[in-house]
Amino acid sequence: MSLIEITRKWYGRFERPISSLSLILGFVFDALTLKRVDTLWEIFWVLAHLIIVGVFIILIHTKEIEIGDEKNPSKRHFWYVNILQFFFGGLLSTYLVFYFRSSDIFTTWPFLFILAIAFIANESLKRHYIRFSFQISLFFLSIYSFAIFLVPVVLHKIGTSVFLLSGIISLVVIILFIYILLFFVKDEFKHNKKIISLFIISIFGVINFLYFTNLIPPIPLSLKNAGIYHSIQRNGDGDYNVTYEDYGWKTYFKLYQDFKKTPEDSIYVYSAVFSPTGLNLNIIHEWQYYNQAQNKWITDSIVRLPVVGGRDGGFRTYSKHSNLQYGKWRVNVKTEMDQIIGRIRFNILPVSIEPILVAGVKK
Repeated sequence: MSLIEITRKWYGRFERPISSLSLILGFVFDALTLKRVDTLWEIFWVLAHLIIVGVFIILIHTKEIEIGDEKNPSKRHFWYVNILQFFFGGLLSTYLVFYFRSSDIFTTWPFLFILAIAFIANESLKRHYIRFSFQISLFFLSIYSFAIFLVPVVLHKIGTSVFLLSGIISLVVIILFIYILLFFVKDEFKHNKKIISLFIISIFGVINFLYFTNLIPPIPLSLKNAGIYHSIQRNGDGDYNVTYEDYGWKTYFKLYQDFKKTPEDSIYVYSAVFSPTGLNLNIIHEWQYYNQAQNKWITDSIVRLPVVGGRDGGFRTYSKHSNLQYGKWRVNVKTEMDQIIGRIRFNILPVSIEPILVAGVKK
């Protein structure tokens, strides 16, 4: 027995745990290595995955498939399915990383949930890879997710018209791909035409619904850093000197950070928003307090701030507010189209003596 046959049988025997492990390691790898949505490497990484996925969808359906082929390591179809599954996993993992960085999870969880379900389904529903409609639907979701952040990077613009253009481009690409498929699997497409059309229209409709209800992260923007401070002052190096209360590791386990405020204190909210090179825009700091009597958030003030694209650590800016009432507050960092980039939450506590403050620098 040759080494290739031994390896093939070994992989066939332990395929499930190997696949699960590679899924986890791939996600960790993407989280650590994928830095910016506007770099040539990141764009090439996604585009290469999409091309490979398209090629293997065609390969899987260019020959007759016998029952059990997807489980038999001696069959080409087994390896085609595994390769397709691997690269679909890489795509969805990349999207999860990028979109998670561009969102407040409490606001945009529905879209992230869809990506996460697709990510898990890619691993769990392996038998569905022999189903033409499942592959095309997942492929369209991948193309659409790519276009949503690529088109703004290319045009240096964001907004409704840019998002709609992303959708049109995605539909054109998937239609062109289907026409290519017709040369190879015309009969199979005829059998699945209605269900494929229904899935594509449904995905297109759901994503548009999420966008117009502000439930899609405003990718390619992302909040790289944010916080509340007792003072912020720009220094001679162009960085920001800040003072704050140091709560240590406890900060990471509190949704609302305590802010001890004397009557004379002001509160500074700092944000560093990443925007791709050439994409310059205004963002909003929306200051809101929680009205317990009305059981809702009330907008106290809105501050518009400029963002210049291209800086790795995000474009740094801040807003200041005085004479705030005590209780729960939040500052929504938003686009001018009301998309939430991030959210800073804090709880103002009254004190008569200035708390002990720590000095730091925001570079």
